[in-house]
Amino acid sequence: MLHRSCDLGPIKAITARIEATATGCEARFRLEGNVGAIRMPEAAPPLRTDGLWKTTCFEIFWQPIGDTPYREFNLSPSGRWAAYDFAAFREGMRDAPVDAISISTASSSEGGSQNLELIANIAAELDDPAQVALSAVLEHAGGALQYWALAFPPGQPDFHSEACRQLIVERDQASSGR
Repeated sequence: MLHRSCDLGPIKAITARIEATATGCEARFRLEGNVGAIRMPEAAPPLRTDGLWKTTCFEIFWQPIGDTPYREFNLSPSGRWAAYDFAAFREGMRDAPVDAISISTASSSEGGSQNLELIANIAAELDDPAQVALSAVLEHAGGALQYWALAFPPGQPDFHSEACRQLIVERDQASSGR
């Protein structure tokens, strides 16, 4: 859903899904609308990079159920990424250990709409079951930002809030080797 403080703008819908894998997780985000009217970061080497959330970026928040610490992943269409561990709500931030992150994008057109799909494969130790948030920051060509998430807490958009973590993700026993 689009945060109520944001104008609709060029993107009409975002769909997202995530699934746990034996080595971490795979997430897919799909933008529908006029993708050409949002700022896309230039393609870049797939390196850990801070500040990705300042422009078009996709995010995952992963928190083991019943625990306080959580992990944040920032995924840029440029191929750059970031991963942070937090001890508590916006406290104790440090770089999270990650084995590998690969990001790919694909564009398509259908019914007058320009679409973009971002696929991220993350190899990292992720506890499960977990409560998970999927969110996006989109920067319009004019510089305005849109905030999309599964849910928002009251007030300003805050992706770190547990109110955004509306999915429960768990590895099935076959893929986890249990």
